[in-house]
Amino acid sequence: MRPSYSIAGALSRGHVMETALELIGDELRQVEQQFKKDLASDVPLIRKVGEYVLSSGGKRIRPALLLLSAKLCEYHGDRHVPLASVIEFIHTATLLHDDVVDNANIRRGIASANTLWGNEASVLVGDFLFSKSFSLMVADGDLNVLRVLSGATTMIAEGEVLQLVCTSDLSLTEERYIEVVKCKTAVLISAACQAGAILGKVSPGLEQALSEFGMELGIAFQLMDDVLDYAANQAEFGKCIGHDLEEGKITLPLIHTLQLCTANERERIGEIVTAQELSDDDFQFVFDAVHRYGGIEFTVNRAREYTNRATSALDPFPSSPVKAALVELADYVVTRQR
Repeated sequence: MRPSYSIAGALSRGHVMETALELIGDELRQVEQQFKKDLASDVPLIRKVGEYVLSSGGKRIRPALLLLSAKLCEYHGDRHVPLASVIEFIHTATLLHDDVVDNANIRRGIASANTLWGNEASVLVGDFLFSKSFSLMVADGDLNVLRVLSGATTMIAEGEVLQLVCTSDLSLTEERYIEVVKCKTAVLISAACQAGAILGKVSPGLEQALSEFGMELGIAFQLMDDVLDYAANQAEFGKCIGHDLEEGKITLPLIHTLQLCTANERERIGEIVTAQELSDDDFQFVFDAVHRYGGIEFTVNRAREYTNRATSALDPFPSSPVKAALVELADYVVTRQR
């Protein structure tokens, strides 16, 4: 049995996104309805796989950020709901492709789409969601929104390839890893916030502030995912604990550990991350090393630094319930346990 580790003592979860839900609960429900509308297809398998993934318990943080950003910028139209749906479509497409690349069996606590329908169906439905996203962006008709979201999807693809190149690389630095994180995870969160600012037609400075808020928040979000891969209970986290290690992914807790461990430990870790299969003893060895050398605490502290930068990026905006909700959502990122 692989060990589970509670971070409840180190992290205070608090109430989760209550303020945000009070402000945008109706719009988020409309986004859910928009998902189903946008999944329309003459091919039943597309709707079946798409609805399965979209309804499998995602936290909708990216759509929520777009809606909150638009509200912060005093947008009063009706384009924010379809664009929030587009953001989640893009995210869902990346999840479908990621699970194939990573050979994942579990996503959000249930069987992954590729486990149920096979890799081919997952890749092709992911392609449909990407293509549909661009059709919806074009239908929106705003070239600035199209520029931001299309640029984000390009960076996501680059991030996936960069992560592949960095697989099992024991010399991976924190700086290089953060570049992977920016491309693979943070850029879409940043784009969601920036799209909301574009809708509100705010000044370039305020648009940039929201883009920076999303980027810093997105980095913190991924770093906490890194922590949870070594520190969570699998039932709580919703995916296989230790899966990153099994796939040879060197994430920040392990990067920190590799900088401090002995030569013999480094050699053993190198053998483990390049092995075809990861045994429980292998995972236990790395798990113990990461905790012994403070990889969890180091990464949590880094995540908090990025979260603090994110909230500081909101300084140009006056105090308001919407700004408070964004700060609360940022706090949720570093206190979540799944």
